[in-house]
Amino acid sequence: MDIEKAEAYIVAELQMRLDPTLYYHGLHHVLDVVRASAEIAALEQVQDEESLILLKTAALYHDCGFISVYQGHEEAGCRIARRVLPDFGYTPGQIDKVCGMIMATMIPQNPQNQLEMILCDADLDYLGRDDFDTISATLFEELKTRDLIDDIPAWDTVQVRFISAHRYWTASEIERREAAKQRHLQQLKSRLGAL
Repeated sequence: MDIEKAEAYIVAELQMRLDPTLYYHGLHHVLDVVRASAEIAALEQVQDEESLILLKTAALYHDCGFISVYQGHEEAGCRIARRVLPDFGYTPGQIDKVCGMIMATMIPQNPQNQLEMILCDADLDYLGRDDFDTISATLFEELKTRDLIDDIPAWDTVQVRFISAHRYWTASEIERREAAKQRHLQQLKSRLGAL
């Protein structure tokens, strides 16, 4: 597996081909998920080199389907991974694992193994971080641009529903992010209650 070439390929594709109105699902989000997945893997004591390469690959490719579609981007991303990763020395079995991780990030998340759990937690790491409000605002703008949300009160309602249903999967992510996520949820509920 040539992770460097696989990374260079998909980063260039995302830079060139992603819609600039993907204010949330842009290259910055992909790189944030790559970083978060490596952090969580270290906390979860994943040390197997192949597993770490497959996790990084899945993080890099998990949203590449946005190049062609908005709804159903996970399946589109898997199609891209299946088409290009053989060129970088990935076996069919390794690509299946990468696609398993990508598909696990579909909402509602349904990870089946440790690597899928790590990628799911990395994808929504921001829910329990200090930059939650800033990142949340980019997702609101992205959805508003697509006429998928009307205004901030509607967005706050969606977020309360989403965060209430969300769970972190790994012990390390629960420990480092759950309390802050619950604070964000209470702030959203308070804001809605004040309307």
